[in-house]
Amino acid sequence: MNTAPLSPSDPQRDASQRFNIARACCDRWTDDPERIAIIQKNADGTVQYHSFLALQQQANRLANSLRAQGINAGDRVGIMLPQGLEAGTAHIALYKLGAIAVPLFKLFGADAIEHRASNCSMRALITDASGLQKIDGIRAGLAHLQLCYVIDAPAHRNDVLDYHEQLQCHSDQFETLDTAAEDPALIIYTSGTTGHPKGALHAHRVLLGHLPGVRSSHDDFPQPGDRMWTPADWAWIGGLLDVLLPAWYHGVPVVAHRADKFVPEDVFALIEALQIKNVFFPPTALKLLRPVENPQQRWHLALRSVASGGESLGDELLAWGDQALGVRINEFYGQTECNLVVSSCASQGIYRPHAIGRAVEGFDVAIVDDYGVPVPTGGSGHIAVATPNGSQMLRYWENSQATAEKYLNGWLVTGDKGSMDEDGYIFFLGRNDDVITSAGYRIGPTPIEDCLIKHPAVKMAAAIGKKDPIRTEVVKAFVVLNHGYAASNNTIRELQAHVRAQLAAHEYPREIEFLDELPMTTTGKIIRKALRELEEQRTAMELQA
Repeated sequence: MNTAPLSPSDPQRDASQRFNIARACCDRWTDDPERIAIIQKNADGTVQYHSFLALQQQANRLANSLRAQGINAGDRVGIMLPQGLEAGTAHIALYKLGAIAVPLFKLFGADAIEHRASNCSMRALITDASGLQKIDGIRAGLAHLQLCYVIDAPAHRNDVLDYHEQLQCHSDQFETLDTAAEDPALIIYTSGTTGHPKGALHAHRVLLGHLPGVRSSHDDFPQPGDRMWTPADWAWIGGLLDVLLPAWYHGVPVVAHRADKFVPEDVFALIEALQIKNVFFPPTALKLLRPVENPQQRWHLALRSVASGGESLGDELLAWGDQALGVRINEFYGQTECNLVVSSCASQGIYRPHAIGRAVEGFDVAIVDDYGVPVPTGGSGHIAVATPNGSQMLRYWENSQATAEKYLNGWLVTGDKGSMDEDGYIFFLGRNDDVITSAGYRIGPTPIEDCLIKHPAVKMAAAIGKKDPIRTEVVKAFVVLNHGYAASNNTIRELQAHVRAQLAAHEYPREIEFLDELPMTTTGKIIRKALRELEEQRTAMELQA
């Protein structure tokens, strides 16, 4: 099979005028029918190889079906599928059509799905039978949702479209829309401190903006023989734009496999069996892998690069990577609104202890004060990225106020605090908001609080992040109960199950504490900072005891 890397002189690198993700990531690789796009490890252990030509043909069929059903350029279409051929096909088909893809995490609950689908006026959804079950409970409230494609549709359902049947009924020829680089391509929802998750609208050129960071974080990616994988879901920007689409842009195969449960021994076995060369591991995945003894001796690992982002790893975990994985882990930094702007690169000697890296080629990253003025070297402030740049969002969907608040004096302000040394290395100091970082996910407290309050037992609720050695933070909720309900372990379990079902498994509060009242401002806002300080004081007292 042919996996030669892309020539650096490829004209698609110029995003100044016309650019389409589907043409760059799929269409131009189909002259070689043997060139592999996806290596799919199925739940039953079987492995399937899918070429770029097969990917294109399926995407063309799906694009024709969507167009026949009335989906046009600019329409929002959800993709709620696990890693695999169907998810990749859906992305390519939507970009071909000029529609806007809205990736949805497979483990989202009904509330999380409903907010996103309603906010973006989603017209169609591509999912599976488990996703359909969730949609059934909320579809009456989704006025714009007209179509549901289901890859394993129940035979008795006449109100949904059978995904595979639709592909069989349509032509495998389709002319990819000639889009401008600035035309919208996808919306990825991000969590914030106030209100519900906001949709970051990205243009087709966002892929080009990610390429320099992928090249750095994966040690001069691509190289001959590279093969990419991540346990992160393709619904997140890390799985989609740090792994899947950049690899396909370079004609590099991507392994598709996301187990229901992260089993460290199975991960090492997968890397060995499928000869994976390049991995993006969220920090929590690395922490879960660490207890496995002697992986280099137990499995034949031929890793060439390992990248990680989402939080600072620390020297001890980096040293473990050197010994256990056989490569230096490259840290990178970014966020859904403007991703992969800082990176380390071991092969280029870009590394400094405790730093998350330096600005990626093509980006101007600085530490600025509250007025958007760069601070002196070594000073602390907001990590900010000069605009315009290739990775930045076009805007938040239907939220002009939040969009305006994201920018300050020509800088996109990330919401994180940091410092920079004289050589441009950036050191992460922490967040300046209430976002919770847990197992690589950025979780906003508001949806959790709103979900808890919907339960009849809950009068008031507040959610914070509590420090955790494995997950960085876990979600902890403080709850004031309504009259007639008792604080008990059964109540805790009931509330946890409620959040898991309505939002997502990674957002449920692993700890719940009952209080008589919550700290409030004079205007009635919850003071989450006071609750975080309470937890920090308790932790300090435990260490002293």
